[in-house]
Amino acid sequence: MDLGQLLRDVPDFPKPGILFKDITPLLASPAGMQAAIEQLAAIDVGKIDKVAAIESRGFLFGMPLAMRLGVGFVPVRKPGKLPWKTNRVEYVLEYGTDAIEIHQDAIARGERVLLVDDVLATGGTMAAAIELVQACGGEVAACLFAVELGFLHGRARLGTHPAHSLVALA
Repeated sequence: MDLGQLLRDVPDFPKPGILFKDITPLLASPAGMQAAIEQLAAIDVGKIDKVAAIESRGFLFGMPLAMRLGVGFVPVRKPGKLPWKTNRVEYVLEYGTDAIEIHQDAIARGERVLLVDDVLATGGTMAAAIELVQACGGEVAACLFAVELGFLHGRARLGTHPAHSLVALA
């Protein structure tokens, strides 16, 4: 299935001059979502102990992927959303900073973690997630995305970590 056909272009969102790639038609398609999860699960990244996904749309791909792979799921969330002791990483955005957190005990030392998000844009959020997994003692097996906006060169921020996307837009 060509998942790119299930994306919608939204001009001038969230601000003038931006062509937003909307994944909600993909999310609304049971066949499309099933194909997306199956395609993500088919990517060979070796043995995986956990799937960690970034709030919030990354959860939509990460949780079913973890279930499909038979491994645990780890939420990576915005500050103040997790109820236990957390590790936190701040990162720079185009117009400011943001932060994400993970429970300190979410990943055991040496566990191989598959990181998942809906879209790879500039790579800042995923780079911060990589740092969080490593701070817990985990090893990043790979970074998976439903959509990659290649023209923003986000892969460059991921270092040597393997990255795979189902739909790559140049």
